[in-house]
Amino acid sequence: MCPLRWSDMDAYQHINNVVYLRYLEEARVDWMFRRASEAGVEGFATFGTVVAKHEIEYKRPLVYRPEPVRVEVWVTAIATAKFTVAYEVRDDEQVYAIASSVLVPFNIAGGYPRRLSPMEKDYLGEYYTPAAA
Repeated sequence: MCPLRWSDMDAYQHINNVVYLRYLEEARVDWMFRRASEAGVEGFATFGTVVAKHEIEYKRPLVYRPEPVRVEVWVTAIATAKFTVAYEVRDDEQVYAIASSVLVPFNIAGGYPRRLSPMEKDYLGEYYTPAAA
């Protein structure tokens, strides 16, 4: 769940498009670091992962309210050295945005891309749903 902040609104009185990236980031970091760590997968947090690409399709305006939105996360593609994560920003009645991010495992200390470990691939596979054609 992602709380909405009063400061997330823009001059048009809806949640600003850039703020959606923060919502996606919060959900992705929780999923890749906290949940993966709980599952015994440390590579994402230990070695690093960088965003190579974001795409967001805004479906309807989201206005400030006290109730949080839910950001659902799943994997739509897994390759040797990159993977794609999909998202829905929603509540029980509405979808406000759909999005995807291409992520690249990265050796932060060395400054170069790396391959996914077998444990990382297994973890990603648990969340895999192929992208619709």
